Amino acid sequence: MEQAEPCGIERSRPTLSGFDAATIVAGSMIGSGIFIVSADIARHVGSPAALLLVWLVSGLMTIAGALAYGELAVMMPQAGGQYVYLREAYGRLWGFLFGWTLFLVIQTGTIAAVAVAFARFAGVLFPVLNSGVAPGGGWQVGFSRERVGAILVIAGLTAVNLRGLNSGRLVQNLFTTIKILALVLIALAALVVAPNPAAIRINFGAAFFGTGALSIGALAAFGAAMVGGLFSADAWASVTFVASETRRPERDLPFALAAGTVVVIVLYLLVNAGYLAQLPLHPGAGTGVFADGIARAHSDRVAAAAMQMVWHGAGAALTAALVMVSTFGCANGLILTGAWVLYAMAHDGVFWRPAGLLNSANVPSVALIVQAGWACLLTLTGSYSDLLDYVIFAQLLFYVLTVGAVFWLRVKRPHAPRPYKAWGYPLVPAAYIVAASALMIDLLIVKPRFTWPGLLIVLAGIPIFMVQNRRHPESAAGADKRAASGGL
Repeated sequence: MEQAEPCGIERSRPTLSGFDAATIVAGSMIGSGIFIVSADIARHVGSPAALLLVWLVSGLMTIAGALAYGELAVMMPQAGGQYVYLREAYGRLWGFLFGWTLFLVIQTGTIAAVAVAFARFAGVLFPVLNSGVAPGGGWQVGFSRERVGAILVIAGLTAVNLRGLNSGRLVQNLFTTIKILALVLIALAALVVAPNPAAIRINFGAAFFGTGALSIGALAAFGAAMVGGLFSADAWASVTFVASETRRPERDLPFALAAGTVVVIVLYLLVNAGYLAQLPLHPGAGTGVFADGIARAHSDRVAAAAMQMVWHGAGAALTAALVMVSTFGCANGLILTGAWVLYAMAHDGVFWRPAGLLNSANVPSVALIVQAGWACLLTLTGSYSDLLDYVIFAQLLFYVLTVGAVFWLRVKRPHAPRPYKAWGYPLVPAAYIVAASALMIDLLIVKPRFTWPGLLIVLAGIPIFMVQNRRHPESAAGADKRAASGGL
C-alpha cells in the first residue's frame, strides 16, 4: 500500500551507514568517463604534465565542493538534498530549476549514457548486443540491440531499488568495491607490473612539461579540457538526495562526501599515470595502439589500449568487463538517489503528486518508475550525449549557487544548527566559486554551442514553475511562511 510522508521529516528507520553513503559517492562518480575521456583531454593539452594537471585541478575542485556541501547536508538532512539547499537559500524557483534540469537531463541523461556504455562494452564479450541499426549519439530515434540492452539494465536496477534501500545499497556496496579494486588493478598493472619503457621515456622525459609557452589560448584549452575531468568525477552530490535515509547524517554525510571524493580522485590520478606509462600522449612512432597514443585511441578507449599493451589480446576483454562493472554500479547509484529529488519536489507541489508516495518498502516507487521511463526514452532518442554536453554550464551554475548557499545561509540563518562546518571556510568554498565561475566564463567563450542551449534548458523550467504555482497555491504559501519564520 502506498503512503505519503511529509517532505523534510526524517525517516523513522534510516537505512544507510557511513560506508553505504561513501559507496554511493564513489560509485556514482566512477562510471565510464575514466576509461575514455583522457583521449579528449589529450587532444586539448600539449604535454603529459598538463594531462595530469587537468585531473588534479578537477579533483581539487570536486573535493572543495564536497567539503562545502557537507555543511548543508548536516544542516538540512532531508530527502532531495541539493534541491532543498537551493530552495531554502534562494527560494522555490531556484530549487525547482535544479530539480527540473536534474530530471530532464542531468540524472536521467547520465543514467541513459552509462547504461548504453554498459551495453556497448558488453558487446565485446557478447557480440549479440552489437548492432549497427542506430549508433549512439545525435538524435537517431529507434531501437537497436545495444539500446534494448541498456533499457534492460535500467529496468532491472529500478526493480532492485523498488524492493527497498537495503537492496539498492547492497548492489551499490558490492559493485563500488569491485570497481575500486579494478581501478587499482589497472594502475598497478600499468605502473608496476609491466610498465612500457618506450612510453615512459617519451612521456616522462624532456617532453613531460611540453615546449609551448603559456598563453591565453593555452589557458582556454586547459579550461575546455577540464570538462572531461569534472564530469568524470561528477555525481558526488547524489548522496545528499538520500540524506534523510542516513543513520547519523551529522557524521556520515561529511565523511562520505570527503572520503568518497578523495579516494576516487587519487585513483583517477594513478590510473592516468598508468596510461602515460603505457602509451605516448600523442600519436607517434611505433605500431598498433602504441602509435595511436592516448589522443587517438580507438573510439577513445584509452583504458582498453593501455591494457592491450599489458595483456595483449586479453586486454580488450578484461577492460570491457571492468567497464561493465563500473557502469552497472554507477547506474545503480544514480537510480537509487535521483528519485528522492522527485519525491521532495512532489511534496512541494512542483512535480507530479504521486511521485511523493512511498511503497511498502519505504522507497518512492512512482518517482523511481517515472525516472526509469524517461531515462529509457532518452536511450531510444540517442540524444543523451548531446543533452549532457548542453548542461555542462548549467550543472556548474548549480554547483556555484549551492556552494554560495553556505555563505548566504550563514547570514540568513546564523543560529541554525551546524554539527559540521565547511572545512577551510571561507577560503576553500570561495576558491571553488572563483574557479568554477572562471571555467563557466571560459566555456561561454570556447564552447558557446553547448553553453547557451544549456541555459535555455534551465530557463525553460520557469513557465513550468509558474503553472505549478498557480495549480498549487497552498504549497507556495506554505513555503513562504516557512521562509519568513526562518525554518528549514
